Parts: sequence; structure tokens; C-alpha cells
Amino acid sequence: MTGQTTGASSHPLADLAADARAWMFGAAAPLWSRVGRDPKGLFAERLDVAGQPDDAPRRLFVQARHTYSFCEFGRLGWDGPWQRLAGETVDYLLAHGRRPDGLFIHRFTTDGEVLDARADLYDQAFMLFCLGHAGKALGRTDLYGVADSLADALEAGWRHPAGGFVEHDIPRPHRHQNPHMHFFEAFSALYAVTGAPRWKALAEEMATLCRDRFIDPATGALLEYFTGDLKPAPGVDGTIVEPGHCFEWAWLFEGLSAWGWPGAAVSDRLTAFGRRTGIDAVNGVAINEVLTDGTIHKPTARLWPQTERLKIALARLRRTGSSEEAEEARNAYRGLKLYLDMPVPGTWQDVLNPDGSFVPMPAPGSSLYHITCAMAELVDTVEGRR
Repeated sequence: MTGQTTGASSHPLADLAADARAWMFGAAAPLWSRVGRDPKGLFAERLDVAGQPDDAPRRLFVQARHTYSFCEFGRLGWDGPWQRLAGETVDYLLAHGRRPDGLFIHRFTTDGEVLDARADLYDQAFMLFCLGHAGKALGRTDLYGVADSLADALEAGWRHPAGGFVEHDIPRPHRHQNPHMHFFEAFSALYAVTGAPRWKALAEEMATLCRDRFIDPATGALLEYFTGDLKPAPGVDGTIVEPGHCFEWAWLFEGLSAWGWPGAAVSDRLTAFGRRTGIDAVNGVAINEVLTDGTIHKPTARLWPQTERLKIALARLRRTGSSEEAEEARNAYRGLKLYLDMPVPGTWQDVLNPDGSFVPMPAPGSSLYHITCAMAELVDTVEGRR
């Protein structure tokens, strides 16, 4: 483990950063790199309460997320074999998950064979995200070329005239904001590591799409579901808001400030709505769904909104220096830790009920990306890298 940056120990959140490092390096990274990994180079889809993988199919986006997590572990100083693990996984995805049209498949079997060769929009976003992070972490500039080819395929066949991208292979009742959020994240990551104008333009396009089409102008809430022409979906679907996504988009908008893009005002609105309507005061956690009028729609609380609540508090703390944001970050971390208190360290609970009990289920590997991103944000904030 690397030492802290000078002055980090005096930061008001230094104790949380130390705790996050201990969990990542002492629990999560060792567990998921050993029992959570198969010899072919794929990670487990999920681990049971005993910390053992089951036979769930391996979704491509989860493999991309795990690759990102291990690149981050390496960047932060974990001395395990992160380069080998990340490199093997990304090479497996390129060799076995890439279709002739340049897009990537949806799922593998437990044995690593192609189970579902359809292309899912969400998967493509995370593959781009993975290629950007792995390209930098592993010194693999060839991965930037793969990202360009993937973006070429998306732009050639998956554009929608009303804006953004559309599903072709796996149709759904509505268009979703969620893949576009992760395209925003991926394009921003690729711009950060390559400086290529293409990625900057695409990231700003996603930001503009959100600002102009995804956010309810009356309330500042981020809508989830849309018609083909990006109008709110009919009925209650068009009023569903996930506070975690409000926080996640807000955090992404905070990152645009370095480019001179006016993201802070949008971030402020999204954060305000999410905090006003989406925090369960009894359990101290961010809940899953509300409606635009603030009515609670789904009172359960998954793990991932807790990480997004933490990330936006940290970003706002850096921007404002406010003690209130430091306290909000501490509250968000406290909520996240509820999910990480497990018999096998490095696993987690996923769904908290309003009565404070957890839904019994395996730990989904998809959550490691959320936890890693939030903990890395915390460590970088405390150690002065952001």
C-alpha cells in the first residue's frame, strides 16, 4: 500500500479514506482476484454469502466493470497482480466478445462461451469505459483504436434522429437515460486519457442531451424513461426518478467544469432534488425511486445509490470547501458501510428494506465498480489528486 500524500492525515475525511483503502486492498481485491476469478480470465458474476461464485452467466458489462476496478486498485497502490488480471480480462473480451460489426456481445456462459451474441447499448458504454481506463493503466494504446472502432459502429448504425443512441438488438418498451449517462462517463474518460477532440465532443453531446431532454424543467428531477422522440414516457413511467442517478449525473456534470462547460448549475439542481426527496432519514440511505412530485415510488435502497451520494458530496466538497458537504460525505459513507458489514469481507448486501433488513441474495459483482469508483474518489480527494 502506498503512503498518503503530505497533508492527507489532516483532511477532515482522512479516517474514511484510510478505511476505504483497507477495504479495497485488504478485502475486495484479494477476494475477487482469487475465488472471484476463473482461469480463463473472467470474473464471477456474483459471490454467495460464503464468498463463493455461483453459476450465473457472465454479463459483458460486469467484466468491463471489474477490469476498471482492478485498474483503479493498481493506480491507488495495491501490490497484487492487477495488471495481469486486467490485461487477461480485456484480452478475453476482445478475443471472444467482439462481433464482426465491431460491437460487443451481451453475455457469456459460466465457462466463457458466447451465450447471447446480441449487442446491448449499456454494454457498449461500459466497454468504451473499460477500454479508456485499461488503455491508460496498462499502457495499451491499441485499446484506444478499439474504442474508436466501437464508436464508429455505434455512430453508423445506432444513432437516433431525436438524439442519442437507440437499442436495436434488445428492444425495450421505452428509451432510457441510463445508457447515455454511461456513454457520458465513457466519453469523458476517453477524452481524459487521449485528449482526442472526438471524445470531448461526444461527452458534451451527452451532457447537452441530459440538460435539455432528460431533466424535468419544473422540478430539476432526472427522468428515466422516454418515448422514441425523447418525450417523457406516458403514465407513471414518465415521472419515475432514481435519486442515485440524479447524484451520478450531477457528479459527471461536476467533471465538466475543468473543460469550461457550465455544468455546476445543472449539478446543483440534480443534487438538490435527489437530497430533498431521496434520502430515508430513518435508515440514513438513498432510496431507489421517487416520482417527480416527491412521492416515494420504491422505498427499498440498493447499494449503488449510496456510492453516488458519496461521489457527489466529495465533488461538491472540492468545489465549495463546505463543511456541510464534508458531513454529507461522512453520512453517505456511513450508509454505504451498512452494506459492507459481511461475514466474508469483500462481499456486500445489495438491497435494504425500509424496516432495516436486507434482502437475502448473492453479492452482485456489478457493484464492485460503484464501490471502487466512490472509494477512489474519496482517497483521491483526501490525498489531493482531485
